[in-house]
Amino acid sequence: MLAAQVLSIAVFVLAYALIIRFYEKKQLVVWAAVLALPLLGLLPWSAMPAAVNWNVILLYFGMLLVSEVFLYSRMPDFLATVFARKSKNTAQAMLIICAFTGLLSIFLENVAVVLLVAPIALAISRKCEINPAPLFIGMAVSSNLQGSATLIGDPPSMLLGGFAGMSFNDFFFLGGKPSIFFAVQVGALVSLLVLWLFFRRQRKDMPALQKERFESLWPTMFVIGLVLLLILTSPLKTTLPVAGLLCVIFGAISYGWYLWHTRDWKVRAYVSRLDWRTGLFLIGVFVLVASLQATGVIGEIANLITSLTGGSVGRSFFLIVWLSVLFSAFVDNVPFLAVMLPVTQAVITATGAAGPLLYFGLLIGASVGGNITPIGASANIVAMGILRNQGIRTTFWDFTKIGLPFTLVSVIASTLFLWFVWA
Repeated sequence: MLAAQVLSIAVFVLAYALIIRFYEKKQLVVWAAVLALPLLGLLPWSAMPAAVNWNVILLYFGMLLVSEVFLYSRMPDFLATVFARKSKNTAQAMLIICAFTGLLSIFLENVAVVLLVAPIALAISRKCEINPAPLFIGMAVSSNLQGSATLIGDPPSMLLGGFAGMSFNDFFFLGGKPSIFFAVQVGALVSLLVLWLFFRRQRKDMPALQKERFESLWPTMFVIGLVLLLILTSPLKTTLPVAGLLCVIFGAISYGWYLWHTRDWKVRAYVSRLDWRTGLFLIGVFVLVASLQATGVIGEIANLITSLTGGSVGRSFFLIVWLSVLFSAFVDNVPFLAVMLPVTQAVITATGAAGPLLYFGLLIGASVGGNITPIGASANIVAMGILRNQGIRTTFWDFTKIGLPFTLVSVIASTLFLWFVWA
């Protein structure tokens, strides 16, 4: 068993290192590792389908279609411009754009949101003759924080919901107590003060912004309808992947409307715009983590954490949160979270802690930790790429001097809320 544990750890660590090095090919890296598992005797082929949480996969792919059509409708552009036009000065507009980016990320994929709001942010920066880098950094970190607020906000939230059997409503209220959504909003409100400190010198009057037009209200109605059905079906106790199936159904409806509205029958071109690679990556990560469970590695990590904390709930909570922040600052949070979920479950059993306390602490740490560096999250990488394409040079420190205090303040505020509610 020891040899199998060492081998499974080696496969996972090597895959992790290669994911960091070849991030754009992460789905190929993880599947190369998956194919190696049965060859090394670590996990049989027959065990792989059961290792995947298909509700999470359906959630992800369904939301891809819903989000793409909603973005096509240009309703978010319209709303962002409306809010920005009401700003009294540039600093206020920058803060509103960051807050709006975060709110969109509660229901939409972070990278898509940053890409969507980017033209408006660039227009404000050009007309006000200011450096857009702080605004883009603020947008990225706000998006990453709010992505953890709901079940459909970001893949890490989907992973937690699938693993812990949490419904859409459980992210708002669980067992009669306020849940992670409210913890994230506390963190978001406090961290807006951090962004204000960086934006406050931009006191120029807001210039006139061209009013955006939206294509149709239908995609917005689809999003609202999906959220309402997720709320209504959350209390259902069934083995069926209800949330995932609803997302896929609404994804199909959204795409059907898109075909009817645009008469664009080029399915291949449409699919190529979707981030299906992350979906394949998620499937592979599930299988990789199953190999760590099968060889007993997960249990050993949980035993190590329990021994380090002496079984203390407070120390366990602190260690899990800040270990997640540290790791997620430099590496992809999806495989890290996938490994840590069963570890956290074992720690909960050993310490008698409230499950939501440690689970939500893990999610906040893993989601927000990526805000420390420009390589910690996909939204950060995309934001920096847009600036680079505009000929605007930003350094590692330019990002970190905003991202680090934002992370510290938002994580401390959010986890304090969790502690007072759930400890």
